[in-house]
Amino acid sequence: MNNLAFAPLATLAARLLPHALEPSEDGAHDLSHLQRVWHNARTLQAEEGGDLEVLLAAVLLHDCVSVEKNSPLRSQASRLAAKKATSVLLEMHWPEKKIIAISHAIEAHSFSANITPLTLEAKIVQDADRLDSLGMLGVARTFYVAGRMGSALYDPNDPEAKERDYDDTRFCLDHFQTKLLHLADGFQTAAGQRLAQLRHQRLKGFMEQFKEEIGIV
Repeated sequence: MNNLAFAPLATLAARLLPHALEPSEDGAHDLSHLQRVWHNARTLQAEEGGDLEVLLAAVLLHDCVSVEKNSPLRSQASRLAAKKATSVLLEMHWPEKKIIAISHAIEAHSFSANITPLTLEAKIVQDADRLDSLGMLGVARTFYVAGRMGSALYDPNDPEAKERDYDDTRFCLDHFQTKLLHLADGFQTAAGQRLAQLRHQRLKGFMEQFKEEIGIV
């Protein structure tokens, strides 16, 4: 396992990684996702500040409980992960103050949980995770998840949902309108907002090219 991807805290990462991911076939929430979110978090922390140890622990453990996108428990996933992370960190004898900070950052990272991040670290973790849902990575992960869930690429009778409600459980393209194109408006940090706008424009560019290629002008 390449712990160097979690520099400058590779040693700490080696201790936490065995607890980071449950057995799962979800390639949208795997080790590479954790590596990307950590890269984003370090980029944001370089401008915004924040406790790197709290950030690393929150990033590595934010998906430590695996809940599928179509599960009725999906909105509880971040709370379940925070509870498990607290247990793991207590066994490692982490300071209570840091455990509380990590738990809150994990709870607040989730879009579906709708919890306001109250600390700088929680804001950074939320921004870092959401950056991975924008840009070309957002496109790739969206179509990957849609394939796993058995969704169609788009509604051939009404691709833009002009005469129907959006339904991203059936049509992948609808997910751009129900979630992805709204993500950039909710970033917490100044650095996150700037990076989100760059990736948002890439997302919009993909949408325009996609629609052109399926015959929508």
